[in-house]
Amino acid sequence: MTLDPKDLAARLYTAVLSDVLDEMGHMNQALRSFVRPLDDGFVMCGFARTGLYRPVYAVEPGRNPYEIEMDLVDGLKPGEVCVLACGGPTERIAPWGELLTTAAWVRGAAGCLTDGLVRDVRRIREIGFPVFCGGIGPLDTKGRAEMAAMDVAVEVAGVRIEPGDLIFGDADGCVAIPHAIAQEAVGRALEKVSAENRTRDALLEGTSLREVFERFGVL
Repeated sequence: MTLDPKDLAARLYTAVLSDVLDEMGHMNQALRSFVRPLDDGFVMCGFARTGLYRPVYAVEPGRNPYEIEMDLVDGLKPGEVCVLACGGPTERIAPWGELLTTAAWVRGAAGCLTDGLVRDVRRIREIGFPVFCGGIGPLDTKGRAEMAAMDVAVEVAGVRIEPGDLIFGDADGCVAIPHAIAQEAVGRALEKVSAENRTRDALLEGTSLREVFERFGVL
């Protein structure tokens, strides 16, 4: 099975993926609930490109504090999600805004996920680029934080994410699917969606919850 992010975004949803991951024994793949989409209509699906931030307290004269950050965004490919680990919103780091959104959107990236803050939200919503974040704030990272490494394992909102993991987010939240099990998880999720559709149809016909659960095994 080829994992096409655009196709999966149209066919799947976070809750069913979370259920499947639980069934497979991966019960810590849903990010903490403070990570929310800038717009509940956003659906994000793509493969992780990671960036790890660290606090700083000054910028040396003549030094570009955005060096690694620029390399990561400029290197994004279609279907990739920029995943930025900032240690949570309490660090008051806002690494993502309108200009990075524009650069990522032009490159066909699938979205941005961060446990840090985001700014320029009106322009991001106008562009329609999926962004999931820990909060909203105006502060630039300059003099406060820098990306220390890219394409490394990170932890975002309580979930370990590695480069290439499949990231999926919608109005219910966000899950990270380890790349080693992504094919199986997606296959199971598509089967579960089909069963849930049949369950919904039966419920609309007046069938009881108990009967549809015995028939289809989903609820």
